Amino acid sequence: MAQIRLNHVTKSWGNFVGVDDFHLDIADEEFLVLLGPSGCGKTTTMRMIAGLEDPSGGEIWIGDREVTQLDPKDRDVAMVFQSYGLYPNMSVWENIRFPLKVRKVPESEHKDRVRRAAEMVELTQFLDRKPAALSGGQRQRVALARAIVREPQVFLMDEPLSNLDAKLRVSTRAQIKNLSHELKVTTIYVTHDQIEAMTLADRVVVMKAGVVQQVGTPTDIYDNPANTFVAGFIGSPAMNLMEGDLTDGTFRGENVEVTGLSGASGKVTLGFRAEDAQVAEAGQGAINAPVYSMELLGDATMVTVRAGGALVAVKAAKDYRAEIGAPVGIALPDDITHLFDATTGQRIS
Repeated sequence: MAQIRLNHVTKSWGNFVGVDDFHLDIADEEFLVLLGPSGCGKTTTMRMIAGLEDPSGGEIWIGDREVTQLDPKDRDVAMVFQSYGLYPNMSVWENIRFPLKVRKVPESEHKDRVRRAAEMVELTQFLDRKPAALSGGQRQRVALARAIVREPQVFLMDEPLSNLDAKLRVSTRAQIKNLSHELKVTTIYVTHDQIEAMTLADRVVVMKAGVVQQVGTPTDIYDNPANTFVAGFIGSPAMNLMEGDLTDGTFRGENVEVTGLSGASGKVTLGFRAEDAQVAEAGQGAINAPVYSMELLGDATMVTVRAGGALVAVKAAKDYRAEIGAPVGIALPDDITHLFDATTGQRIS
């Protein structure tokens, strides 16, 4: 088990900066998720920790060793990739066992370690099969078992669920969550899926264009986004963001007027979560606009209107119904709104 320290790590190719001054301490046994859109630098960061990319600057420590210049094989990390990387000519048993052979682990230990790893991911009945005879979810579990059998200091997972269908993603995500609890190994997990980040992580690092935007627990990031990028990236749906003017504690924009706010006057962005607002009678809300769309979600009804130059979504009761084009009000309690600087996008405290 090991703490990881990234000490002002950078990676650039010529004038292009892929990762800019990444500085973070990752606690022993922590499950850290690197989250962001494609091209934000999250996979590059993980590859530098693995030793597959050389940093342009900074230091990487695993435990009490600086590993910046060490080969991947000397870092004692195990990786699980988006592509399963299984050997098609080998059985599941041999695929899981392969890292032990490469690392010259005594053969007397192989049987127990392979079986224990297979049990953890519920693969014991498939050990004699070849990868071609497995489903996508089973293949990903073989890749997980192959990493587990190594008993490394650190697990590195690069979008391991991306190739799975929606139902398999949910069940495999639960399995990874349970494994992290059982194994208690420091884990770094890369994803662009904010639901994976929110459900799996002890802490989330949100990245954009190589720069860390916010680090915090899933609750911190969801409830107190540092800027409009984080607010608009986290959540399903993302936080509603509306442009307008703040004057004497009142925010005004297209089809919206919210009173009782604090902050300096000027151009601001106001945000709120869909589940925190309520649908009201037409003309009775802070937002008053015609219904743009209505979506039935099963447990709720998503009502969308256009306000503040943006589409704004609100969760209503599952039996709520309204015609598209019908006028509707949306009530916004004062304590559920967030204000951001309209120019920089940074949160206004």
